[in-house]
Amino acid sequence: MIWIILALLLLALVFLPGFWVRQVLSKYSQPADRYRDKGTGGELARHLLDRFNLQGVGVETTEIGDHYDPEACMVRLTEDKYNGHSLTAVTVAAHEVGHAIQHARREALFNGRQKLAKLAIVGQQVGSGLMLAAPIILLLTRAPGASLLFVLIAVGTMLLGTLVHLATLPVEFDASFNKALPILEEGNYLHEGDVPHAQRILKAAALTYVAASLASLLNVGRWIAVLRR
Repeated sequence: MIWIILALLLLALVFLPGFWVRQVLSKYSQPADRYRDKGTGGELARHLLDRFNLQGVGVETTEIGDHYDPEACMVRLTEDKYNGHSLTAVTVAAHEVGHAIQHARREALFNGRQKLAKLAIVGQQVGSGLMLAAPIILLLTRAPGASLLFVLIAVGTMLLGTLVHLATLPVEFDASFNKALPILEEGNYLHEGDVPHAQRILKAAALTYVAASLASLLNVGRWIAVLRR
């Protein structure tokens, strides 16, 4: 019974943050034309970038999730945000512009997050490679201990991504609540009564990467299950 409870708690930890983020973003995607009088998320992003003299930063659509790419100096929004007129569209656009502002100002937290993110990508790649190598090591050495060591190292490196996102949450919350929210409020970009809803969206935007990395932990479990066969 204890193991069942622990398993349920683990599943809740993995799934609930992502479920909450998706629910919030989906909820405020309706009505889809709420901000038609003010423009799309993509248009707002372009306007805000120009307002902060960031003409060198572009805005384009993406299929891999809303984000700011500091290497390309590009705010990337999914189609529903880029061409959308919902509260979610304009709020998420402002959040990503918040990251562009952090980058332009060379803020220490943002620069630190970029270094950690690169480390996490390398770590996850190494972890996947070690997971693939573990069965081969076991066959070649006939030493279960060596294979187990590879698995433990691999799991540690694959967990690195989640730890990095947790450690850099201040960067996300800064983009949401010290950049995007004041901009939206002071510029009167939001309709009356929408500020509390925008705050929920900004919180969801800040937690997006953490929720995704928690869900990716299931891959670690799948790898271990495969290696035990």
